[in-house]
Amino acid sequence: MRHPLFLVAACCLAASVQAQQLAQDINEEVSSIDVTVKDLYGKQESGKVVITQFKPAGPGPFPILILNHGRSPTNRRDPPRFRYTKQARYFVERGFAVFEPTRIGYGEFSTQFDPEDSGGCNNKDFGPMAKAASTEILAVLDYAKRQPYADPRRVLLVGQSVGGYTTVATAAQNPDGLVGAINFAGGSGGDPVARPGNPCQPNRLEDMYVSFGKVAKAPMLWIYTENDLYFGPKHSKSWHEAFVKAGGKAEYHLLPPFAKNGHTLFSSGVEIWAPVVSEFLVKLGFPGEPVKP
Repeated sequence: MRHPLFLVAACCLAASVQAQQLAQDINEEVSSIDVTVKDLYGKQESGKVVITQFKPAGPGPFPILILNHGRSPTNRRDPPRFRYTKQARYFVERGFAVFEPTRIGYGEFSTQFDPEDSGGCNNKDFGPMAKAASTEILAVLDYAKRQPYADPRRVLLVGQSVGGYTTVATAAQNPDGLVGAINFAGGSGGDPVARPGNPCQPNRLEDMYVSFGKVAKAPMLWIYTENDLYFGPKHSKSWHEAFVKAGGKAEYHLLPPFAKNGHTLFSSGVEIWAPVVSEFLVKLGFPGEPVKP
């Protein structure tokens, strides 16, 4: 018999989905899985990871893309469910089945338990965040591989901001089928108001990128902008150089200033980053242009 709390959560998820019109042109669906993770302080809890799915028409098999969101510095409950439809559409048009998790600690099921808390600005520890998020991402990947329309032998990881950082962390675990990864403005510890362009403890984050570079095998694409108010070019260049020097494979693209804060490029500048990503997809053996139906 299912626990009453499970039934309540399932009902809430169904009601939320019904209240939000799904993108039928890219076959949007919503599901969820339960994952157990630990936080910065060693506390372990199970939480619900809501998975927004998009796919091309037809039976597939389609390559898998896991799309990882960032972290709001003020409100982790908003949005209730991450669904980058414009960005997902770009990838679906190129033949990918996209799985976008809303991780534990975010969205409508967020609680006080926050496994991606990395501590205060002067005492950052980015390791537990990477471990918790990558555990969830790998669980979502396992779920994706079980879908009848998915090709488990072709996997691409993509993420923005904290999601970019945790994408690199997950890629460093070299999951089966991983072909490549894309890091949009990846990092953690940024504050565009109090510390524009200068994140907390960037040297500690660099140490994390070194550890990932030592073991990561898949080629990556890193995209940053000149006016990123979370992670300025000085830091993104340093992180990339450290990652590559340690043995990682990653192209680094520093794009011109975008809007008032280049950190928003992924969400608001698809037309800017699309050519760079398309070129990378071709190098990986994927179509760089939309697939003809």
